[in-house]
Parts: sequence; structure tokens; C-alpha cells
Amino acid sequence: MPDRRRILITLDKTIGFLGDMDRHLFAEGTHYRAYEKLGAHPRTVDGEVGTSFAVWAPNAEAVSVVGDFNGWQMGRHPMQTTGTSGIWECFIPGVVQGACYKYAITSRLNHYSVEKADPYAFASEIRPRTASRIWDMNTHLWGDDAWIKNRGPRQKLNSPISIYEVHLGSWRRVPEDANRWLTYREMAPLLAAYVHEMGFTHVEFMPVAEHPFDGSWGYQTTGYFAPTSRFGTPDDFKFLVDTLHKHEIGVILDWVPGHFPTDEHGLVFFDGTHLYEHADPRKGRHPEWNTAIFNYSRPEVTSFLLSNALFWLDQYHIDGLRVDAVASMLYLDYSRKPGEWIPNDYGGHENLDAVRFLRRFNEVVYQHYPDTVTIAEESTSWPMVSRPTYIGGLGFGLKWDMGWMHDTLAYLERDPIHRRFHHNELTFRMLYAFTENFLLPLSHDEVVYGKGSLINKMTGDWWQKFAQLRLLFGYQFTQPGKKLLFMGGEFGQWKEWNHDASLDWNLLHYPTHAGLSRWLRDLNTLYRAEPTLHSMDCQPEGFEWVDCNDNDQSILTYLRKSADGTMALLITCNFTPVIRRNYRVGVPWPGTWQEVLNSDATLYAGSGQGNFGGVTAYPLPWHGRTQSLNLTLPPLGIAVFKGTRA
Repeated sequence: MPDRRRILITLDKTIGFLGDMDRHLFAEGTHYRAYEKLGAHPRTVDGEVGTSFAVWAPNAEAVSVVGDFNGWQMGRHPMQTTGTSGIWECFIPGVVQGACYKYAITSRLNHYSVEKADPYAFASEIRPRTASRIWDMNTHLWGDDAWIKNRGPRQKLNSPISIYEVHLGSWRRVPEDANRWLTYREMAPLLAAYVHEMGFTHVEFMPVAEHPFDGSWGYQTTGYFAPTSRFGTPDDFKFLVDTLHKHEIGVILDWVPGHFPTDEHGLVFFDGTHLYEHADPRKGRHPEWNTAIFNYSRPEVTSFLLSNALFWLDQYHIDGLRVDAVASMLYLDYSRKPGEWIPNDYGGHENLDAVRFLRRFNEVVYQHYPDTVTIAEESTSWPMVSRPTYIGGLGFGLKWDMGWMHDTLAYLERDPIHRRFHHNELTFRMLYAFTENFLLPLSHDEVVYGKGSLINKMTGDWWQKFAQLRLLFGYQFTQPGKKLLFMGGEFGQWKEWNHDASLDWNLLHYPTHAGLSRWLRDLNTLYRAEPTLHSMDCQPEGFEWVDCNDNDQSILTYLRKSADGTMALLITCNFTPVIRRNYRVGVPWPGTWQEVLNSDATLYAGSGQGNFGGVTAYPLPWHGRTQSLNLTLPPLGIAVFKGTRA
């Protein structure tokens, strides 16, 4: 049966301004497309071309639209409010696309007067200017119908998902032109071709929504409905997404509902009151980032945020949303000392309003777009983050496995001679690996704030660093879980990531860096081609230890198995620089086990130690299995063998 609320919203749209049902749904927190009515919308009324404006400011005494079309004079174009919704409206003839504007608001409580950017603006001025811009969202002609029609199967738990995380301002720059960044349109063909060649299935953009400070990387958002003007117009960003889709690459956006900055033109103290945020700083101010925290208990704020989530899926054909800093939303005492937070109604530290909001968010997204994916960056042991809401979960599709990332990097930062005493840092993950639908991240967070680049985390000399980075990537791609890698890691960027500079693409002229890049490309190829590596990423039946207890030699061996049990990949990881010859490993079946990947191959700039393309099983029981292989394990290397049940 059709949803009555959606029908009424559609009917109201033909009126041009907000109807009673719009106001009702907005006030109860269920107007999931409030952006269609609030904000600035070019339209024709009674034969006059202009723009309608609507803004929520319930505690305002007066609101007017100011802009470059009226000399920024307060009161020239006053807005009117009706009823109790607190929404102010007006229509201004002659104001068209590209015009800059703000709302001049005077509070009725304290006569506070301020000019605010439009919370629902589709475009903004480029920083440091802060005005909103009028934009018609219906001018881009999409060409990605084939992708949208078929994207569902590409994003299921049994599909290969390998994500390339990108910061738009520093992936590539133009040094001969004052080191400027690429525009959306300039980046589109370059990024699409590169990601396609490297074999990634998705791109994840760090926050695209408008933000005033470059150094926040987009995580302190002021324009939630506006792709940043740094790189072009809304149509330009659509062109970028369209181009990626035409290359069969999914697009995931980093979405930030956890906090917002306190810049005067933004959401904070919007109408002279704490409208979007909590008034009490113990709930409304984030001490770690000095930002404001949304009041998730307020229905109009819920309408704003849920409408924003669907906006990116509706208008920009985005394939998934990665929600930033979920832990900071879930806990009232996050980054707070005793006495700096207020317990919930039951005396606990859980933010029950945020929990309800996150569940609603996932329910709404998957109701309207079941072929998309939601991903939680959640760094604690909160239960059932990626389990359905109807059984008490938060409802996300995937969760970042922060524990895997921390433990694995800590292990690889140790001198190999000491690794035997820390073997559990690698094996512990399998105790919880299937409690969630995990994604294994090597993200931007690991290469900033003095942490150094990935390759510089590896111990040893130059050769050993490259060998261990190849080993790390191989270990990541053969473990259960989806994959994410931040740009630059794939070719061994030496310098820590700098958001104001391009990646060092010149490094690919060196054999070791080129070999690492080719290794990552071949890993993606194998991961996508072999169902044993992705079809059971979230099911324990797809993984089996062969030997997880050889800590003396710092070796791990395990199997990834197909759903029907007819095929398996044997993975051997040698975390020391010692070549292990005549190393016997038990396998489930007789026959030849083909060596399909070896990180020490010379084409990857390795030393060439291997098994001549394959090894035949011998009926010598080992590791509790009737067959075994006599292998050579390359130094600081990973080798993958493919076997098939006869």
C-alpha cells in the first residue's frame, strides 16, 4: 500500500510553498525530504520568475532575506510566518540561480541579530565568504542508469567491496598553477580511470559538504546540503559521481551528523536560541573538537538530518553513507571527565536519543534505498552495530573493525625478533570477527598527526619496509571483511598525508613503489575474481585456521573457503625476514595447489622466493588434515594457494 505521507508531500510540492502536511511532518520529525520545501527554490509564481525561500526559526521576531540582489539590506525582503511551526517564507521575483543570500534574523527573546547561511542551501560561496547561493538542482542530465539499476548486487555482504578513500583537495594538485587543486570536472576522468585500473570497487570521499576551514578536512560542516564550492558547482560534483558510475565504481560519502562547528554563519545559536544544539554544554558542546552537538531529541532536527541523508542519495545518486565518529554520538561521557556530562534517565552513559536517531537513520535509508549501504565508524564494543534494528541493533550495513587496524599496525611496528611474544595481536581478531559485518580500514586517520605514513610504520631497512607493506595489504585482503585503503598507501607514500599538498605521484617511477602499486592492483583483481575471498566475508563458515599457534616462527596459515565447500584458498603469512624452507602445512584435499599470488615475486620488487607456481599435496597428515604441502615461505611475505576438491 502506498505511503500516505509521501503522497501528501508530493501533492504539496505542486503548491510551491509549504502545506499543512509539510509543517506537520517536519514538526514530528518525519519529513524525510524537507529539503524539497525549506531553503531556496527557483520557481515561477503567477508568471513571475523568482525564488521561494523558507527557513525554520521559531524564536525569531523578524526574518528577512538579504543578498547581492538587494544590497544586503535587512528588511528589504521580509519573510512571513504562519501557525506554530516556526517556518518563515517568502517569494522574491527576479532572483535567479547564482544569487548570493543569507537570512537576517532578529530573535524575539534577546533581540540578538545575526545573518545566517541557509541550513538547506544547495550551494555556497567559496570560503572565506560564507553566503549561500541559489541553485537549480534539476539541470544535470544523468547518464548512470545502468549503474543504478544494477548496483544492488554489487553492495551486498557476499559481494567484493574494496574502497579507495579520497580527499578531494590533495589527491592531485597542479603545481605549475600555484599548486591549486583539481576541480570536480578535472578530477572526474583521472580518478575514474585510476580507480578502475587499480581494481577498487568503490571510492569513499571524505566529507564533501561545505565547510569553512580546510584543515577540518570537511568534518566540521556548515553547509549540509551543499557540496563544497572549492572544486566547482553542484552540477560539477554530479558530473564526478556520474563519471565514476559510468566506470562501474560506487561512490560512498563520509557523512557527519555527530557535530557541527560554531562559526557564526552556521547552525549554532541559529535564531538567538540553541535551536539545533543542546543549550547545556554538558550535552551540547563537544570538548575534543570544540564543536556543537545536535539535539537528537528535537523532531525538527531529526527531519533536518534524515532529509539530508536522503538528499545525497536522491540528488547525487550516492551509493552509501559512512557515518563518522559514531562512538561520540552513542556515549554521553565521550571525551568528558566525571562531572562534565549528564546521565540518561536510567543513570547510564548511553545517549538514548542518539541511539534512536541512528536506528531511524538506517531504517529510513534502507527503506528508500535498499540497494545502498551504510557504514559505521564505531570504535568501541557497542553491541550489534551492524545488526537489524528489529532485534535491537543499530541497523548499519557494515562497521569499521578498528581493533583489527590497531592490533595489526602495532604488531608490524615491532621488530620481527620480538613478534613471537605478541602473536595474539594477530590472532585475537578471530574471536570476534563475525560478531559484526566488518570492514577492515587503513584510513586517513592512520597517516596524520605525527603517526607517519603506512610504509614508515614498517620496521627494518628500505627493502623490508616495502616487503612488510605488501604483507600488510595481502593480510588485509585475505582476512574476512570488506576493505578500505586511504589514497597514497597503495604506492608507498613516504610523507605523512598533508591536506595542502598533492600525493607524491612521482614515486611510481621507482621500481619498489611501482611494484607495490602492481601488488595492490593484483590483490584487488584476485579479491574480486575469487568468491572464496568475498562471498563469506561475514560468515564464520568461510574461514578456518590451519595453524594460528606458530608464534615461535611468527607464521600464520589459514583457509578461505567457498560456500559449497568445493574450493579453498590457503594463505601463508611469514612475519619475519627469514626464508622458511620445507615448511609443512596441512590441507584438506589432495592434488596440486596453485600458487596464485606471492608478495615476494620479482614483479612486485620482491626477492623471488616462492614455490614455482604450485605444490602437489602429499598424503602425510599434518595440522589434523590427511594431506599436506611442503612449502617455501618468502621472507616478510604472503603467498596464496588455490585448491579444488576433486
